[in-house]
Amino acid sequence: MAASRIIFHIDVNSAYLSWTAVERLKRGGRDTLDIRTIPAIIGGDISKRRGVVLAKSIPAKKYGIVTGEPVVDAFKKCPVLKSYAPDHRLYARYSQALRALLSRYSPSIRPYSIDECFMEYVPVPGTDSPVQGAAVIKDEIRDTLGFTVNIGISTNCLLAKMASDFKKPDRIHTLFPEEIRKKMWPLPVRDLFMVGRSSAARLELLGIRTIGDLAQMDPKILSSHLKSHGQTIWEYANGIERTPIDARSNADAKGIGNSTTISFDVTDRDTAAYFLMELAESVSRRLRSQHVLAGLVTVEIKYSSFESVSHQTQLVTPDNTTDTIYKTALRLFDELWNRQPIRLLGIRTARLSSDTIRQLSIFDLQTNEKQQKLDCALDQIRQKFGDRSVIRASQLKKPSRHR
Repeated sequence: MAASRIIFHIDVNSAYLSWTAVERLKRGGRDTLDIRTIPAIIGGDISKRRGVVLAKSIPAKKYGIVTGEPVVDAFKKCPVLKSYAPDHRLYARYSQALRALLSRYSPSIRPYSIDECFMEYVPVPGTDSPVQGAAVIKDEIRDTLGFTVNIGISTNCLLAKMASDFKKPDRIHTLFPEEIRKKMWPLPVRDLFMVGRSSAARLELLGIRTIGDLAQMDPKILSSHLKSHGQTIWEYANGIERTPIDARSNADAKGIGNSTTISFDVTDRDTAAYFLMELAESVSRRLRSQHVLAGLVTVEIKYSSFESVSHQTQLVTPDNTTDTIYKTALRLFDELWNRQPIRLLGIRTARLSSDTIRQLSIFDLQTNEKQQKLDCALDQIRQKFGDRSVIRASQLKKPSRHR
């Protein structure tokens, strides 16, 4: 990456809780309490106190409540805690509004998740530096959309993301290569991107407690203990990003795919199925837009330990309907998953062929025609009114534990 290129990482502070708070204040009524100012969380079944914490307020954090812990444990820490159900359609709207605002400042916006994205810096009129430009953007987001963000600034996506995770909320931080030793190396090794609990525990057994310790370790020793992941995190500790961290499985000459990094551990099938449906809709819609059929479907799982596994199957008849892609992916998932916590799910398709010629058995013909008409209608509605303008009934039901 060229040294003159500057990357911003924009991260919404406690996104789900902030967006819920902003919407509640917009609606007004008798309850004008800003839930960001009290111990509050987003997550789980409120009446049964099931599920996990998806987002927390700063006052809730002071009680030791952490994202991803069971809601019932959060209430034990803070009996006066307020809990609110997630609204993912609402979150999608705020996410789109954020990106629309950012697109006025740069033509290069790369979403990383629903509440964070990367932006290639373009000088902001009236400012003299990236930090001043970031301040203008940050303040406009707060004043216009009603919520705060952190902005990290660097020469690559890795360091920009690390910078945005420094002190919160409503802050701007830089982490240029010459600042790594002072700003990043003293941090606990668990704070490094791609170092999870399991990796941190193994590193501590090697006497590695800070990012600086990791950066100065012999990468061959790390690889002997953590395989290729050891080399990767050694590079990250030194600010090296060989493969863009915002890379996604996109269309290429051989296939079309998509994946999603999940902000909490997925430990039950219903939650995994929820995400697989979202991925199946995305992938199948892109297949249809390019007028191709998939002959091969692959499911990818990355566990919280960062181990990646995949499983694939060839379709009897090439297809691009959402129903076929989803059902095939779910079957592959059931055969592949080892019950360990999941942090990434992906669906890839390959062996593409033109959709102008279809080979269907007499048994598939009627069902396939119905699915094609349904998918076509949904594609047209979403193209006109937005991706979340119509959703399947199955997506209205929150996954049993985490959503």
